[in-house]
Amino acid sequence: MLLERKQQIAQELHGCFERAKVVILTDYKGLNVGAMTELRRRLKQAGIEYRVVKNSLLERASADTPAAAIKDAFKGPSAIALSYDDPVAPAKVLSQFAKENDKLKIRLGVLSGKVIGEADIKSLADLPPREVLLAQLLGVLNAVPTSFVRALSAVPGGMVNVLNAIKEQREQKEAA
Repeated sequence: MLLERKQQIAQELHGCFERAKVVILTDYKGLNVGAMTELRRRLKQAGIEYRVVKNSLLERASADTPAAAIKDAFKGPSAIALSYDDPVAPAKVLSQFAKENDKLKIRLGVLSGKVIGEADIKSLADLPPREVLLAQLLGVLNAVPTSFVRALSAVPGGMVNVLNAIKEQREQKEAA
């Protein structure tokens, strides 16, 4: 590969590393062409970029980016999954594919500048989809004002009951 082409790829990857919300490093050793094609298809459908790049280029490209935290792991056959929108999507797709095909190994990743291990990535994959999380949050936020309004409306009702009880007590005293 020409030096100019390598520099161009490194610059392009550098920009990708800076924009990515999550970078997950995988080992694809032993995957056949069909399995690799299927993995790429699934990742592309989820809006995830998956690239197989030489480790030396990964090291150069990761300089001064959050991905520099994992540069020591760029050894052996390496491929990276990059997501610019949803940090959970690559973890879900890669974890599911790794369950189906034991040749794919998830090594580690970087999420918002923090290094995450394989266990963290699998935990991330177990999260519900973003829409479900947002719906749950909305439900919680909606429940607080609703409960507050119920509590406030119970005060006048309780006051009426107390006044009624006092009235009945006085009527009983007067009758006796």
